[in-house]
Amino acid sequence: MGGLAALTTEQLELWTQQARHKARYGRVMTRISRLTAVRADWFATCIDFQGQMELWGDTDCVFPLMSVIKPFILLYLLEQFGMENLFRWVGMQPSDAPFNSLDQLIADSGRPRNPMINSGAIALASRLPGATSYDRCQRLCTWLNHKADCHLKIDEATLASVRIEGRGVNQTIADTLVQQGYLAASEISLDTYEQICCLAGQVTDLARLGNLLARESAAIAPQHRRTVNALMLTCGLYEASSTYAVRIGLPMKSGISGALLAVVPGQGAIACYSPALDAIGNPIAGLAFVEILAQRLELSVF
Repeated sequence: MGGLAALTTEQLELWTQQARHKARYGRVMTRISRLTAVRADWFATCIDFQGQMELWGDTDCVFPLMSVIKPFILLYLLEQFGMENLFRWVGMQPSDAPFNSLDQLIADSGRPRNPMINSGAIALASRLPGATSYDRCQRLCTWLNHKADCHLKIDEATLASVRIEGRGVNQTIADTLVQQGYLAASEISLDTYEQICCLAGQVTDLARLGNLLARESAAIAPQHRRTVNALMLTCGLYEASSTYAVRIGLPMKSGISGALLAVVPGQGAIACYSPALDAIGNPIAGLAFVEILAQRLELSVF
């Protein structure tokens, strides 16, 4: 038997140790001070294969998902409104610019290029059901916790830090979306987005979320699951997405907290937490670990 089922405990220990050493080449995000209150060499992984979990490392760490929540905003709205409506609000083209690029948004006449960058996620946050930003976030959180059997909750300390230190560029993005007619009101949309990005959990919670996208179930429409996986593969690691589509060949999504999710369609999910990031904003050790698994266990979808 191949794939994730072939992983042994000895391989897991060896490959995680090899990947963890890569963290020394990265840096913890400094733009948001709360995200600096971690050790750069922390590493945790959870591999969920058909309900069986393999854990290694600093698995007690609780971390905000940040941009790893973006595929699940997309999934939730696809389930609520369908594909035809959703892709009127945001595109599906890969980006060759940073995840918070204002220049690209302006070049695209204010239309968000895809749901995995900040402009796309802010635009989609404006479409979440609920009267207030808190209500919108809690509805999404409750839905995910119910569907995935996970235990996400808002990290209030990180949210306060984001509101003080991390709003500048995103505020300008939201204002641009309003000017171009892709957003009705910037403040509630931006606040919703910030709260959602500060939903936090452990690697076990992230792996359970990944299983919503990995395996068929009555809980999620197959077309919606495939759509989210396709956009993660082409857009989930920002301008490095095409590189890792070749090197790894799995739908993936990263976050500046160090969170990383890889989906192995038909099998399970690989969740990692490693705060040291590369220059693009992707977790170095997490990507190294998933790359080892993908190559050694032949996990690529291609």
